[in-house]
Amino acid sequence: MIKWFKSGSPWIWLTAGAVSLSLVAVLGLLLLIGWKGLSFFWPAPVYQFDVSINGSNQIIIGEIYEQKSIPVEQLADAGIDVSSIEGNSVPRYLIKTGNRERVALDFITLLKTQITRQVLADNIAVIDRDKNGKFYGYPIGFIDGGQRRGVEDIEAGVLQANLVRTQLDDLQETEIADINWQLNQQRLKLRKLAVNESSNDPAQFSLDESAQQSIDTEIKRLQDAYLEVEQRLFVLQEKLQNDALVVVDMHGNEVMLPMIQVLDMWYPNNLSFLGKFTHWGHQVVKFLTEDPREVNTEGGVFPAIFGTVFMVLLMSIIVTPLGVMAAIYLHEYAGKNGFTKLIRVAVINLAGVPSIVYGVFGLGFFVYMVGGTIDDVFFSSQLPTPTFGTPGILWSALTLAILTLPVVIVSTEEGLARIPSSVRHGSLALGATQFETLWRIVLPMASPAIMTGLILAVARAAGEVAPLMLVGVVKMAPTLPVDGHFPYVHLDRKFMHLGYHIYDVGFQSPNVEAARPLVYATSFLLVTVIVGLNLTAIGIRNHLREKFRSLEQ
Repeated sequence: MIKWFKSGSPWIWLTAGAVSLSLVAVLGLLLLIGWKGLSFFWPAPVYQFDVSINGSNQIIIGEIYEQKSIPVEQLADAGIDVSSIEGNSVPRYLIKTGNRERVALDFITLLKTQITRQVLADNIAVIDRDKNGKFYGYPIGFIDGGQRRGVEDIEAGVLQANLVRTQLDDLQETEIADINWQLNQQRLKLRKLAVNESSNDPAQFSLDESAQQSIDTEIKRLQDAYLEVEQRLFVLQEKLQNDALVVVDMHGNEVMLPMIQVLDMWYPNNLSFLGKFTHWGHQVVKFLTEDPREVNTEGGVFPAIFGTVFMVLLMSIIVTPLGVMAAIYLHEYAGKNGFTKLIRVAVINLAGVPSIVYGVFGLGFFVYMVGGTIDDVFFSSQLPTPTFGTPGILWSALTLAILTLPVVIVSTEEGLARIPSSVRHGSLALGATQFETLWRIVLPMASPAIMTGLILAVARAAGEVAPLMLVGVVKMAPTLPVDGHFPYVHLDRKFMHLGYHIYDVGFQSPNVEAARPLVYATSFLLVTVIVGLNLTAIGIRNHLREKFRSLEQ
């Protein structure tokens, strides 16, 4: 036994066991998050419950959201009559009833002893709406142009309403948005002319007066075009307002749901397995491609996905050259003295600074100082409304670049240190300059280490939330940082982020139970985005390693 311990075999097995446990823990966590998140989109069965509470009978329709066993003692302490309960515990159901505008809450809690009958609700429909959450009911008709039609016309009516809604979205996101952008540009020109009015030059005054007349004419044309598009918009909205879906709720009341609110409808209890899987895929696609609704508790997360990926890519473009140049100077040019050692210590210590401190630094230096100066010099006509002197995606990327800079510097320096000095000396002996040696020999050989630093930087930056709350991320961004208007990439705009979206939905939502599955789904999506970015960087690193392997021979 003593010889076995001295041989080192126990430590090998201990290390292997620790690595295995770590992998199992990580995979288990990912599987838990993935299961909780992806199962949210599966069409759950809807039940009809005949309930007796304190002698009052009622019917409740909804999905079984959660089931727990509650000790009888706990129920007794809560003042519930437990004389008729057999056993030490009783199942308690959390049922999602929807119909938020007609019922006080989305959820109701029932004990199994309160349920006299539980059956699948025949021909029940789940109706997804743009507000007030889902509606559970029995469709009985459809109103089209003031005329009531039968159940057989409902599916066609929903498809027609979706087509009209698509036209509405196109009008708002293309034509109206383009006219508003042009109007804003003309108003900025007027403000610039107002700044020039202080000039006493008669020639300049004549030019300004002519330009103002031209601008006024263009604004009048744009306003007329806006009114024409607005009339088309009102016609489409009125059609959706007049058309309605007629359903019966769980209380037997006939309810009219305007089609402008209805987004989708399905019959979960009538779907086959293939139908459920198709519906699940459709819901996942909608989650990935649509904008959020209902204070981020409904709809999709596409703006958050786009903002996260765009911010990380912008941060990578900024931090990579800065980190590589700093590492090259420290390793290749700086002298081996106390000052260089002090810089290295400072770089290493920067990696341990709390991320929120970087956020405060970014707000004070990048936003107020640098951004305010840019506004004073280049955007004075737009003041006091700030352009760059307010949090935005550029300042977020710069803040995270400073936060991850030590990782890139240390990784690049380690890569440079692994390159034998004989390679440099051989290049210099053949007549190459130090810069040529560095550019053609050293950097290609160190490129895998540079990519490793970038991978670590991306892994840390993509999940950061605290500093972004100060320098650019918002709960709901009206527009993306990229659009079809010059200069096409708008680095001054605020953006949405998956990490902040998780925080907002999980801790700021007024309906915690309804938002919890969305937190799991968004968390799994954030992990997937980070893994995807890292795998891309790893692929590039491996390609570079193979490409420049011959230089190591």
